[in-house]
Amino acid sequence: MTPTESPPAAPRLRVRNRLSSRPVRITAVALLVAIVLLVLLWDWNWFKGPVERVVEARTGRTLVIGGDLDVDLGRTTTVRADVLRFANADWSDSQTMASADRLEIQFEVFPLLFRQEVRLPEIRLVKPILRLETNPDGGAANWDIAFGDGGDGPPPQIRRLWVEEGRLRFLDVAGQTDIDVRLSSRESRGGEDAAPAIVIEGGGNWTRNAFTLEGVAESPLALQDTDKPYRIDLRARAGATRAHVRGSLVAPLQLRDFDLQFALSGRNLADLYPLVGVALPDTPPYALDGRLTRDAPGNTWHYDAFTGKVGQSDLGGSAAVTLGGDRPALKADLVSKRLDFDDLAGFVGGTPDADGEALDPELVAREQALAAKGRVLPETPYDLTKLRSMDADVRLRAQRINAPNLPIEDMDAHLLLEAGLLRLDPLNFGVAGGNIRSTIRLDARQDTIDTRLTASVRRIDLGGLFPADTLIGDAVGRIGGDINLAGTGNSIAAMLGSANGDVAVGMGAGRVSNLLVELAGIDIYEALKYLIGNDKQIPVHCAFADFGVQKGVMESRALAFDTTDTIIIGEGTISLRDEQLDLLLRPRPKDRSILALRTPLTIDGTFADPGFRPDLGRLGLRGALAIALGSITPPAALLATLELGGGEDSRCGGEYAR
Repeated sequence: MTPTESPPAAPRLRVRNRLSSRPVRITAVALLVAIVLLVLLWDWNWFKGPVERVVEARTGRTLVIGGDLDVDLGRTTTVRADVLRFANADWSDSQTMASADRLEIQFEVFPLLFRQEVRLPEIRLVKPILRLETNPDGGAANWDIAFGDGGDGPPPQIRRLWVEEGRLRFLDVAGQTDIDVRLSSRESRGGEDAAPAIVIEGGGNWTRNAFTLEGVAESPLALQDTDKPYRIDLRARAGATRAHVRGSLVAPLQLRDFDLQFALSGRNLADLYPLVGVALPDTPPYALDGRLTRDAPGNTWHYDAFTGKVGQSDLGGSAAVTLGGDRPALKADLVSKRLDFDDLAGFVGGTPDADGEALDPELVAREQALAAKGRVLPETPYDLTKLRSMDADVRLRAQRINAPNLPIEDMDAHLLLEAGLLRLDPLNFGVAGGNIRSTIRLDARQDTIDTRLTASVRRIDLGGLFPADTLIGDAVGRIGGDINLAGTGNSIAAMLGSANGDVAVGMGAGRVSNLLVELAGIDIYEALKYLIGNDKQIPVHCAFADFGVQKGVMESRALAFDTTDTIIIGEGTISLRDEQLDLLLRPRPKDRSILALRTPLTIDGTFADPGFRPDLGRLGLRGALAIALGSITPPAALLATLELGGGEDSRCGGEYAR
């Protein structure tokens, strides 16, 4: 080595560096061990107080963590808290709004540290209880919480919520509603990444009516996105009424938008009044299914394109109920392709025919009580509270009517109801090729209903009123007339029993079975002639019945049936008040006949059990006279049975054959 060369120094420097780094590594390891020991030995319960104070500062309500607080650190950290209680609003009778045996929250550390994003992979609740209440004094509900300043960052992103043995209770004292349901999570059918659905089971009281509820709803996390549809599939039952709702709704907590398929069934549509506030008449069992939507903004609920059955009648159409006004308002357009006439009985206070179905027991008892009295006209009073509780505009069209004992073909009805004033304008029926057009006005604004009925009868076929295989089934003639009645009372029986007005019906020229006319006059000889030979039709000049009505009693002013063979003159009364018949028909032949026992015919009895018979006292006298004369001389006995044809044609115009 020359004097100018430098000595090697690298080995000494490397040794010095190794010696200087050893304390640093020892310090780092010691610090890491200390941190690990701190984490392992640290009592996380120290943070309970700070967490409770932060929540109270943000919400104004107390949070109590009665159990342990624990943390599992990691890239995804888990925080556990046991026995939690969150205070209720000051006005509530219950001090606790929410509680849980355990709350577990997972959050991702790095997004929180570097991007201030709160990502929560899962929240798990064990035996949570949530109590939601409306304020009885009309103030803010208990869930309406004014949160303090929490920064301007984005809201937490919660991916999964799992609930074990949860319970939700909803109280609305003003609405007399108390709902208590159990909630549990189940894995969604949408796959592992889909949020668990919520299984719901429970019940309670809705507007004082007990009900049960069960079904499945999408995860409550879906409620975070107020623009995304929230899917539900729920079934409810209140007494005999059942509902099945499935579909989606947007922002359900604000009742904003609905698009649900809604099936409704029950024993009587009238049972819906205490549940939804819509007054409907008594009906037989029903089942309907349609689309339920709600206007946004607005307070109108639509039930569109629904189909189903009410009793033996099919029913479809659309209906809408608007809330928020002085009264709920119902607007509906209904169509029946085949309407069973018995199903309309509830509209007039009668009892529908269930035809084998489970009819409402209250309706059955009501019908049995009416039958026990021997009465026909419905005595059930209209409910004035219901008539005044809502407005309505309902159109019902029946394309075909099934009425085995009545020749009714179709119907068109328009019902208008406003503040207790009900109008049926029009109420039209197609009958035997003609029609009955009517308007009815019921004023229920006073304690006693005032009723007005105006009806016109036009071009009803006489033969069409009777079965085709009867003597009068092939009769020819057109019936017309007018009816004007006014009465007071809260039932159909009371209204008719107090009615005043006029009833007039008649027929112009036509034809009718001669055999029928001879039988009506008890002309044995002529009747035998047509029975043995061939019956034939004879001309009818006219027929009419004109009654004045006073205090529920129809009294004849003119009553006649005039043919080329016989004229029948009638008189008497029909009591709508007592449901009694008292009519006398006097046939007066226009031909001569042997074996004629011409005698007045009596129509008597009740509406429930009418009678049609000859005046046997009058007939007995003539028979006794014939026997007495026969004991003297046969020709004289035959002479007593001869009719000389003393009747004359009545004078009839054509005004009823329009």
